Parts: sequence; structure tokens; C-alpha cells
Amino acid sequence: MTRWVLAHRLPVVLVWVVLTLVGGALSGSTIEKLSFESRLPDKPAQEANDTLAQRFSRTGGKNAPLLLVVTVPDGATADGEDVRRAWGDLIARVTPRGGRSVSYANTGDDSLVSGDKRTTVALVYPPANRTNMPYEQSLPGIRRTVEQAKIAGAPVELTGQPVLSGRDGGARRSPVHETLIGALGALVVLALVFTSGLAVVPLLMAAVAIPATFLLVRGITGVTEVSFIVQYLVALIGLGIAIDYALLVVTRWREERQKQGADGTDPAARREAVVRTLASAGRAVALSGATVAISLAALVVLPVPFLRSVGYAGLLIPLVSVAVALTLLPVLLYSWGDKLDRPRRAHRPDSRMWGRIAGVTTRRPALTAVISGALLLALAAPVLALRLGQPATVTLAQGGRPAAAFQRIVDAGFGEGIARPLEVVVDAGGSDAMDSRLGGLEGVAGSVAPADWEHGGQRVVDVWTEADPSAGAGRDTVTAVMDTAGETPGTLVGGGPAQDADFIDAVYGSLGLILVFVALLTFVVLARTLRSVVLPLKALILNALSTCAAYGVVVLVWQEGHGSEMLFDTPAIGAVTIWIPMAVFAFLFGLSMDYEVFILHRIRETHLELTAKGVRETVVPSVVAGISRTGRLVTSAALILFLAFTALGSVPVTDVKVFATALAAGVIIDATIVRGLLTPALITLLGRSSWWFPNASGRLPVTSSSATGPRVRER
Repeated sequence: MTRWVLAHRLPVVLVWVVLTLVGGALSGSTIEKLSFESRLPDKPAQEANDTLAQRFSRTGGKNAPLLLVVTVPDGATADGEDVRRAWGDLIARVTPRGGRSVSYANTGDDSLVSGDKRTTVALVYPPANRTNMPYEQSLPGIRRTVEQAKIAGAPVELTGQPVLSGRDGGARRSPVHETLIGALGALVVLALVFTSGLAVVPLLMAAVAIPATFLLVRGITGVTEVSFIVQYLVALIGLGIAIDYALLVVTRWREERQKQGADGTDPAARREAVVRTLASAGRAVALSGATVAISLAALVVLPVPFLRSVGYAGLLIPLVSVAVALTLLPVLLYSWGDKLDRPRRAHRPDSRMWGRIAGVTTRRPALTAVISGALLLALAAPVLALRLGQPATVTLAQGGRPAAAFQRIVDAGFGEGIARPLEVVVDAGGSDAMDSRLGGLEGVAGSVAPADWEHGGQRVVDVWTEADPSAGAGRDTVTAVMDTAGETPGTLVGGGPAQDADFIDAVYGSLGLILVFVALLTFVVLARTLRSVVLPLKALILNALSTCAAYGVVVLVWQEGHGSEMLFDTPAIGAVTIWIPMAVFAFLFGLSMDYEVFILHRIRETHLELTAKGVRETVVPSVVAGISRTGRLVTSAALILFLAFTALGSVPVTDVKVFATALAAGVIIDATIVRGLLTPALITLLGRSSWWFPNASGRLPVTSSSATGPRVRER
């Protein structure tokens, strides 16, 4: 294939130039086509939220209300006639046309007045648009009105989840900023690795792969909705993967050129160096891309359009990066590689540091395996406390008046769940009875059923919990409300907490089958390529452990708050957003397997070479050679991905920050503890059984050399 590519250099370059230019030119409009919807087809909560959107002017449902709160001075009461009248006038003014609201002023419901009668709260549902900031059109006007308002001389405060989460109509930011940060960090790493002009080559490949992927994503938007998160994944994960694959190929090409000792003037020598490079490193790149794509297939088969679209785009990232590395990169290395590799100097193909590390692990494999395995299990242990759900509302605040206002609501006894009520759609004739039944349930802090929340014979009853709906007690109360409301035929339960419950069922209900599918497919690909049954099993087990370790870091940092304020100026969120663990598995499982493939492929090459020479003891020399020759490469590649994920963590969306934290932690853990220590130790302990593979003769394969690299033949 590489010979064909080099024989058709101009068409290959032109194709990629066109894809890059068109993809870059259309990237802005592609981003505009991305969706902010997260629908769950055929789920009860989705049906309820759709009913609310259709009959109540796109208000409520999954979109949490804005909260207005006021605490009147001593001597006044929130249920006093003057306060009640002024409060009612203000709520009427801030409720946009087509919106709905509820307050003590228009219902007289004690759920909306504190026990000491000094604090009152109102829920306002403006009509929502379909973006990540649903109230961006109406919120600026509401904020201006509230800032000028006083009730009995006391200021009125605006808060609620849309305000605290930052999805309040603030400035948008494209992924360009984060991509530039990641690219600059990658350039520094590449400059240290190559100390020559070759440092720009992997970045050039990423500059081609990212726009080309965006172009393909645009095609997908014409068929199905694609989540807005995809723009960050394509830009930043695409940056890391494209650079990693190019880094592997360029590093191997430099080795081949150094073996030749050529000066770059002989076209045949240049051609042969590229061919031999792609015959070895290109094979590893193709295998790595296949494993990443297989793991992302886990998202594609989920019955959740939001995650499925992430899976579609995720599949494109490694496939396009592999295509660039196997077609455009060989042309560039053949034509410009020697010119860019300046200043030319002798480079050691192996790393002395990683050679020493490999020597220690192979001399003390059992001790190394025990220590590194224990460390990995310790990092993974917190995953047992993983709690799925939306981040607790009290943790979303970054300080300031909205945070203080919400804390005042909680301190006044209204309950944390008021920020995310359940919305029950019930027959209007039974709404008062439903309000009374639900309001009396244990753990329910309040419920309201305003008369003007009625349309087409149905009325909305809002119910909220004392504890946050994502907390254990809050989740139990949400289940009790859903079960009680479900006893009445025709009743629908919507709102954010109900949709969260359905989301968990949709994503994790068939998790076991999905994991088995991904594991089996990955095993088959690795076993066929590595000609081993044992090594793929080891890789699957270690990948599962490293993924659990990444989850453990997320639980420690974000759920429990050990470092979230120091790193992100954000307190503990109390729960991990529902979609994150599944998405982390899909991406991290494949990305971690990249390094496993790089290392095992190089170990296997050395093993085959030694076997062909008649060397009987190949295990330790193969491991030491494989680690020493890939250690620096894997470390650099992991560092580049880490920097890309760090840039992803600067996106001003809490969910994306948590996602980036998991990926960054997983990559570093995998590249150091797992691949640097545990993998060589286990291969040494397994010995020649590592390469057991059933074949007709029942013997291990040996090699014969050719111009295109080692080739297996059975004997």
C-alpha cells in the first residue's frame, strides 16, 4: 500500500488538501448544526417532557426553573398583604410571555414561604430554546428587572440551576482556544523528542485530520442529531490521537534512516525507509485505530441519541487519523523528511532510562507486579462509592450572589430539590388530590399545583425533594414520587430527576452485553494480529483496571472534592454526571489500548527476530528491548494526550471538566503504572506462554526477514 501511495504522491496530497480546506471552511457552520438535545426516545420521562413542551410553550420539563428569593426585614412577613401584592407584581413582570411561574402571591401555598415567614421563593419557567443555554433570550431582561427590584426594602435575588451552572446566556467559546493551548503544549513535547524540524510533522498531520473529521461530522449532521460536545472531542482528542499516530511513524522512520546511514540523496533508499517504516509502525497504527474504534462502538449501540452521536464522531477521529498517518505522512517523509530532520545528529533508538526500568522489572517481576498492582487497585477502590446523577446544585456555584441566594433558600428549609423539581402531568380533575398525595410523601419538601398551569384538561404539579435529587435520600424520594404518581392511569412524571432515572436505565441497563461485545471484538483483533491468546487477555484485564482507576480519581477529585477547588475552583459536585462513565470507558479503553499495542507490537518484533536467529531465551530480551524502544515514545504520546485533555478541562462546562479529568488521569496512569511497570512484569512472569497461539502445528511461529520487515511463517 505504501508503495502505491508513494507512486501517486500528487493525487494523495491533493485529496487531503481539498478535505482540509473544505472542512476548515465549513467548520463554523458545522458547529452551528450541532444539537443541544439529549432525548431518550420511548422513555416515560421523555414523553412527559414532550407533553410539557407541546402544551405549555416549551416551559419546564428537563429545563430547571429560575428561582427568585427575598428575605424581608425584621418586623415584616412574607405573607403580609403589602409584601404579597408587591411580590405578585414582580413575578408577573419577570415571567416572559408564554412562560409560567408560581409564587405564594398567586397560590397562597405554604410550601413557598419559610417557617419563620420572612423568606419566600418563586419558581419561574421561561420558554426555552434548544441550546445549551435554554434561557439565553429571556434571562438578560429578567436579570435587569430583578436587580432593580426591592420588596419591603429588601433586595430580590436571582438564582437556580441555570444561573449557577453557567448556562445563563454567557459568552460562547469555540474549541479553537483550547485546541491552540493543546497544540502549543504538544509542540514543546515534540521539540524535546525530535530536537529538529520533524517536531512540526505530527502537528501538520493533526492540522489535516481535524478539519477532515469535521467535514465528515457535517455529513452525519444531515442524517442524525450530533451533540455539541463533539466539537471539543474532535478538536482536542483528534489533536492528541493524530499526533500520537504520527509520532509513532516518524520515530520509526528516523530509526530506519539511521540504520541506512543515508544522506537523503538516494530516492530508492528514501522510498525503502518509508516502506519499511509503514510495514512495522504503520501496522501498529492501524491496529491501534481499530481498537479505539471498537471501544467507541459501545456508544453507537446505546439507545441514547446523544451518546450515539458522540460514538459516531468518536469513530471518525481514529479512522481519519490512521488514514492520514498511512497515506499523507509517508509522502511527507519521503519528500521532506530528510530536509526537516535538521540539525542531523545520531539518535539512540532506545531509551537508557526506560531500559533500566525494564531491567529492574524483569529482574524482580513478581515484586514489581505486586507493588504496581496494589497501587492500581488502591486508585480504583474509590469507584465502589461512585454515585451517578447530576451534580448537586449547591456545588455548581462559583461564589457570588447567586450562590449565597441559593444557600439562603436551603437554610430557610425549602429543600435542595427545589432547584430541580419533578413535574407531574395529571388530569386536571385529580390535580389537587395528586398534589396532596405527593406533598405528603416522606422526603418531599413541597409541592404546588397552580390553577393557571392547566391546558387541554391537564395540569402540572411540581414536587421537590428535601435532599438533592442526585443524593441517595433524594433519589429514593424521586423513586417514591414516580411510583406513587404512576398508580394513577394517564399520569406522566417529567422534569430533570425523572429523566435522569430513565437515562441511567437506558445507558446502563444493558451494560454487561455491551462490555462483552467490546471485549470479544477487541480480543479477536488483538489475538489475530499479535498471534497470541494470552497477551490480549492480559491487555483487556489491565485496561479494565486502569479505567476503574480513572473512575476512582474522578470520585476522589469531583464527587468527594479532594482537589477540585484547588484545580478547578469548584467544590465537590456530589455525583458524577450520568453519561460520563460510559463515555470515559469508550474513549479511555481504546486510547489505553493504543499504548499496549505500541509496546506489544515492538516486543513481538524483537521476539520474532530473536527466534529466527535461534535464540532460545527471548522473553526478557524482548521485553527490555520493547520497553526501552517504546518507553520514550509512549511517555511523550501520553503527555501530549494529557495536555490535550488538560486543555479540554478549561471548557467552561462542569460536565466536560469531569470528563477531561477522567481521560487525563486514565492516560497518565496507563502510560506509567500499567504499561511502564505492570505489563513488562507480567509478560516476564508469563514467559514463553505469552506467545501461545493455537495453530495447525501447535508450535510458536518463527520469522524470515524481507525488505518489508519481519514476516511470520509456520514451521
